[in-house]
Amino acid sequence: MPVQTPDLSGPERFDNAVAAVDRLTELYEGAVLFLREKFSETIGGGMPASRYRAYYPEVRFTTSSYAQIDSRLSFGHVAEPGTYVTTVTRPDLFRNYLIQQIGLLIENHGLPVSVGPSATPIPVHFAMDGASGVTVPQDGVMDFSLRDVFDVPDLGTTNDDIVNGYGFPYGEGAAPLAPFTAQRIDYSLARLSHYTATDPEHFQNHVLFTNYQFYIEEFETVARRMLDDPDSGYTSFVGPGNQEITSGDQPLEVPAKLPQMPTYHLKREGSAGITLVNIGVGPSNAKTATDHIAVLRPHAWLMVGHCAGLRNSQRLGDFVLAHAYLREDHVLDDDLPVWTPIPPLAEIQTSLEQAVEDVTKLEGYELKRIMRTGTVATIDNRNWELRDQSGPVQRLSQSRAVALDMESATIAANGFRFRVPYGTLLCVSDKPLHGELKLPGMATDFYRTQVASHLLIGIRAMELIREMPLERIHSRKLRSFEETAFL
Repeated sequence: MPVQTPDLSGPERFDNAVAAVDRLTELYEGAVLFLREKFSETIGGGMPASRYRAYYPEVRFTTSSYAQIDSRLSFGHVAEPGTYVTTVTRPDLFRNYLIQQIGLLIENHGLPVSVGPSATPIPVHFAMDGASGVTVPQDGVMDFSLRDVFDVPDLGTTNDDIVNGYGFPYGEGAAPLAPFTAQRIDYSLARLSHYTATDPEHFQNHVLFTNYQFYIEEFETVARRMLDDPDSGYTSFVGPGNQEITSGDQPLEVPAKLPQMPTYHLKREGSAGITLVNIGVGPSNAKTATDHIAVLRPHAWLMVGHCAGLRNSQRLGDFVLAHAYLREDHVLDDDLPVWTPIPPLAEIQTSLEQAVEDVTKLEGYELKRIMRTGTVATIDNRNWELRDQSGPVQRLSQSRAVALDMESATIAANGFRFRVPYGTLLCVSDKPLHGELKLPGMATDFYRTQVASHLLIGIRAMELIREMPLERIHSRKLRSFEETAFL
């Protein structure tokens, strides 16, 4: 069967990042328009005589020099001579990111980049995503196979080989320029819309995760207050269903059916606001959320949820600042071995501690009354207390753990894996080893008194992180021997 493709010219060289991204946008939009038009024709007219194919655009960079780049930089350059390439999707959504990353590459090496069509087809499912009133039917619904006419998602280019350190088989021996391929990104963008019921463009660069809906309710209260403060810098608040309000007195309806991970966005110019995701309970949800949010390249993500306090000296409502993690969540064992250390990040740790001081008005030695720094254990069995405790308790004691939950180590480990700065500040909601279980009456009183201050601490920490230079947050601590130039 002959193959029809859009009439797009070959690669062009650019020494200006804005012009390069403009060309990426032109190529991508032309390819998607072609696929949408041909898809509509096919749905209305039956099996065509030709196969239709369009390609993702790509950025390609080549250098023959071993010239030493500023060793303080953690991104924005390549380490040795060679050709480096990445496919690109949704340049409209990633415009600022692409301009920044391409601009650093051009500036640091003094060489141009090449922009043109790649050899990777765009799956029709991703091209149709966002097309008004059009959906791709399931295989078998039509009288011919969709994959005989259009390209469909390919797991060979939708995996995490690059970030997991396995490399990626680009043609002609080219090395990856960015941590994710275009298909991997498209897959996650579609998943984000499904799980959170908000479009990816609403996500902000600073992401908070929680494991209780109470935090969402308090976040809305804070957001309305911020919107009514002209000096706050926040411009709108978005909830599931892409409902968006710009003032504190506007209604925000609760959808009849909440998504699996209700997500809300307190927006600020340049995506500098704060997103809060209720991932629910469990490491599987924590991995799912971070797997997909990672493609948006957030500047930081933090866990602010509840935990079991493991020390008798702790009280309900005390805070735990994680500086190490005992990983018994198991969901990342195949991607990140359990022997991999997940180090605390100084910039995140100091921001969280400063935020606790700012909100509670305690500092120095007095701060120890309500906050403890230590190891957080994350497990995959919510009812671990119902088993013989000798084994788990011994491991918890040997690790010096001070708190236990089901999400924090997963979020931190995936942050490490995806090179997204991470941190954890938990609030003690029960002490199962000391007879203080989370009973309904206790929980209600606890939520009423503690959620507000805990959330404010998370917001304040993100505001402190926002004020830091990007190169300080994304430091060399998260970079491996052979890293991609793009962050």
